[in-house]
Amino acid sequence: MRGTRALVSVSLLALLLAGCGMTGSPSSSTEEQAKMNLQEAADKADRILDETFAAIKPPVQWTHRYSMPGDCYVDRDRAVMTIISAERRGSFLGVLERHWKSKGYSLVATSPNGLAAHFRTQDGFQLEVLIGPNGQAHLSVTTPCVEKSEVSQPTSNPNGPDYSQQELPSPNVKSTFWSSEAPVSSGSVQSDGNGEE
Repeated sequence: MRGTRALVSVSLLALLLAGCGMTGSPSSSTEEQAKMNLQEAADKADRILDETFAAIKPPVQWTHRYSMPGDCYVDRDRAVMTIISAERRGSFLGVLERHWKSKGYSLVATSPNGLAAHFRTQDGFQLEVLIGPNGQAHLSVTTPCVEKSEVSQPTSNPNGPDYSQQELPSPNVKSTFWSSEAPVSSGSVQSDGNGEE
């Protein structure tokens, strides 16, 4: 599972980075990045993830996975412990895509199987969602290259067990909506905009 996720993530990231060179960034965004350090960028990545999880209705249980500082960037990753059934994965990705597009983020790439997507903010933060074959979703944000500094761990509290310092189990939380094997009717998803039945 982790090997599969890593392979897909690396492949999508390569595609994403290839696209970044072509699109470029506005000068104002470049100036903002130059004034930002790793901690400030990590804080913004955490806010993006907080807002994203707040937009998922019904809510899902999640845990921190890792915070990986590089030479000039930080990668924040969270795993969803709620089981996302095969019948509900499209709805789950749809909720995220609608939220990210409403924030002005641009779709950069999607996987051929439709279970992974990359978005990019106007100031260069890279967003990824990936749903594994066991129904576990991973969301991550990678910051743009900024000024080097010390980086602390995320301060947001998971709404369940914290697996950041231990082996990540398969998703083990059942949701009457997200774990259901019943197909989603278009009316139920669009009626209230949050996927409630």
